[in-house]
Amino acid sequence: MRPSRQAASTPDDTPLQLVTPDGTFVASDDNARYRARIGHLDSEDLRNLYRDMVLVRRFDTEATSLQRQGELALYAPLLGQEAAQVGSGRALAPQDMAFPSYREHGVAHTRGLDMPHILQLFRGIDHGGWDPAEHNFHLYTLVIGSHALHATGYAMGVQRDGLVGTGDRTKDTAVITYFGDGATSQGDVSEALGFAAVNEAPLVLFCQNNQWAISVPTSTQTKVPLYQRGAGFGVPSIRVDGNDVLACYAATSEALDRARSGGGPTFIEAVTYRMGAHTTSDDPTRYRTAEEEQHWRDRDPVERFRTLLVTEELWDEGHAADLEAQADELGERVRSYVKGLGRPASASMFDHVYATDHSLVTEDREWFADYEASFTDTQGGAR
Repeated sequence: MRPSRQAASTPDDTPLQLVTPDGTFVASDDNARYRARIGHLDSEDLRNLYRDMVLVRRFDTEATSLQRQGELALYAPLLGQEAAQVGSGRALAPQDMAFPSYREHGVAHTRGLDMPHILQLFRGIDHGGWDPAEHNFHLYTLVIGSHALHATGYAMGVQRDGLVGTGDRTKDTAVITYFGDGATSQGDVSEALGFAAVNEAPLVLFCQNNQWAISVPTSTQTKVPLYQRGAGFGVPSIRVDGNDVLACYAATSEALDRARSGGGPTFIEAVTYRMGAHTTSDDPTRYRTAEEEQHWRDRDPVERFRTLLVTEELWDEGHAADLEAQADELGERVRSYVKGLGRPASASMFDHVYATDHSLVTEDREWFADYEASFTDTQGGAR
């Protein structure tokens, strides 16, 4: 039996919330459908969600510091978006495929990718750094919104391969794509919604509305809440509290089940906040107020879930100490890995431009080799 084609949201565009900002469960019959989605999570599962968010944040902190030290050319922080990424990522089945943008480090972690490998891209070692098929996690996409179409095409291929609606939970496959509020202003995302809707593609379009597209606020990008855009394309849509890891898990779990069963696409708007800079080349103090930033710090997704664990008597000081040690080990490993990458040969920029040799690329490579050689004297020393 297919899940309902309708995705629910709470009245007045209020995001779906299962855990309040002060760390208590929401008691509301309106949320029963989604509470049922998290009913199977035991105390260890809840502690593991917290562990995921803590480790992802530690990775993010270390990567930001490494860029400031000159070890990375650029970095896109996810600070503040841990719940949206971990909650949705943990709802995925092994056979599902994820198409990220460029700050989905938390989703990468949930898919089993070793997070330090992400930093090869930001150090300029290569164009990605991992095999998408190994973890069903595609390479990062820097062209805003373009990967939404890639994900739609992949989902249509999954559908045509007969991997949807079979009733076999180990076979039926869904696709998820992640993008920010700024990407919804790109035509590619609208085209993806259109193609996904008319083809009933097994796709979840997961928008992390972190309030700012670099320095452009969401309020100047749209006159209606972003999740309402899905209705115009005939795509069931829901708005969730993106700082509530359980709400993100529950909404994504339902959307993925709908996709796998043949019920078509879902648009999810996760309302969250980018607590740091857009990238390390950005200065958010130029366009944001201290009051706004403090408002969202008070809704920190990691602290919210820690408080829930304490309130529910699931907090364990032994677990906390072990987690701190794991975070420290990860931090050290990130630093060692990045500093051990070295510097790629300059001519490697000409590798893999095309699948086969190309005369223009060969010509450019030869010119560049002569250019580099011009900076050394006959004894091989620098001029």
